[in-house]
Amino acid sequence: MPPPKRLLPPFLEGNVALATYERWLQRKAASHAKRDQTRFNDWKSGSNYRNEIHQAVLLSGGKDAYTGEELDWSLLSKYNNEESKAGRHGYKAGFALLPTVDHIESDNRVAAFCICSWRTNDAKHDLSIASFLQLCEKVLKHNGYSVSKDA
Repeated sequence: MPPPKRLLPPFLEGNVALATYERWLQRKAASHAKRDQTRFNDWKSGSNYRNEIHQAVLLSGGKDAYTGEELDWSLLSKYNNEESKAGRHGYKAGFALLPTVDHIESDNRVAAFCICSWRTNDAKHDLSIASFLQLCEKVLKHNGYSVSKDA
């Protein structure tokens, strides 16, 4: 058996099997590569996507890039469509901290990634970081919070 192409990130050791991580990486890379064929000028091979997403995972340190929350990497490859149909919103809510891949800027001409929770990715959707932060600020202010940026 050939040696693995990449090592399991240190924060995943003892929590996620290398084969599970590689399967997740393969699936995320394939879906982003397919989607990006018509979106970006720098469309790359699946191998390049896997490498770039793996680098984003390493940079994440296991945390959501936008909230700083610890992600639940044990949820990789556990989502079940049939159970989701039966459990609906309640089932999906249990996967809020499932790690996923986000395009940092949806309107950028280059595919660049970060790792965040499924919940955060759903909230951010196609927004730029600036637009996402503006939305978050509006939500907080509407609910009585004051918002200031730390120096």
